[in-house]
Amino acid sequence: MGNSSPTLVTGGTGFLGRHLVARLLAAGRPVTVLARRADPALVARGVRFITASLDDAPAVAAACAGHATVFHTAAKVGVWGRYADFFRTNVLGTRAILAGCRAHGVARLVYTSTPSVVYNGQSLANADESLPLTTSCPSPYPLTKAIAEREVLAANSAAHSGLRTVALRPHLIWGVGDPHLVPRVLARARAGRLRIIGAGTNRVDMVHVANAVDAHLAAEQALANAQRSTLSSQPSTACGRPYFITNGEPVLLWEWINQLLTSLGEPPVTRRLSLSTAFALGAVCETLWRVLPVTTEPPMTRFIAAELAKDHWFNLAAARRDLGYEPRVSMAAGTAELIASLRI
Repeated sequence: MGNSSPTLVTGGTGFLGRHLVARLLAAGRPVTVLARRADPALVARGVRFITASLDDAPAVAAACAGHATVFHTAAKVGVWGRYADFFRTNVLGTRAILAGCRAHGVARLVYTSTPSVVYNGQSLANADESLPLTTSCPSPYPLTKAIAEREVLAANSAAHSGLRTVALRPHLIWGVGDPHLVPRVLARARAGRLRIIGAGTNRVDMVHVANAVDAHLAAEQALANAQRSTLSSQPSTACGRPYFITNGEPVLLWEWINQLLTSLGEPPVTRRLSLSTAFALGAVCETLWRVLPVTTEPPMTRFIAAELAKDHWFNLAAARRDLGYEPRVSMAAGTAELIASLRI
């Protein structure tokens, strides 16, 4: 793998994808982005665009041609929606990527998964990759991402297609320019709709977007190293495996949120809901949203209730050992930078 290695990034106009594309360009690498629409700013920087949605299987498979590495970051995300819609994008779209990689001799596939693929309704403290993939979750996103991850890792093959695969599970990607996590928290807080769920002492891992990009590039390098070691009969490590990716600094979730709010001159969140109440409310909302003609997300779901109340932090030992991953942007530095940007 060298600086001239052609690279395809699906979802290259998203938050993670855009940062990944920028790093690849900075390294002098030619980049193709598969997205539903071209971005003029990236086109101006020399990025080649293939415009297609992930449910266009022939176009997705064809997009893989001529690329040595595919970073598959695109997905349908969210906590609510029709299972069929999530399945079409997250599972069928990934199958199209896999078919394209096999058909066109792609060497490396780095798949962006999510820690919620191991959702089990329980607190996850220092959780590692030995946890089984979920088959029962009240949200279609983790279910479909788990199916896709399983198929990506099963596709790792040195003997047949030569494709090497790895799955990364970054948890709550954030940073300056984040269009999802922090803006939603701020909007709900300013509307008076944010409540502490449960005891408010749950610890949660997050990952700064720069660290998430580091992990993706490290994973690509690990696959390349494994391919070279295969030629020299040395054992490979990262191939066909998943890795949790975080900042390695679990925070008290509600303390971090309130730090963010007060730093921006907003009142801290003090109102509370017990987990049992929030869970019951989520079940009611889900029922209503299934029968009402609405397209918005419910204000509460069972999945959201569990995520906001329980521990979710992960062991980085495998990523450090196999990928050489080490978070370089700390929670403190990243939070300070984020607050400064939001004050402008």
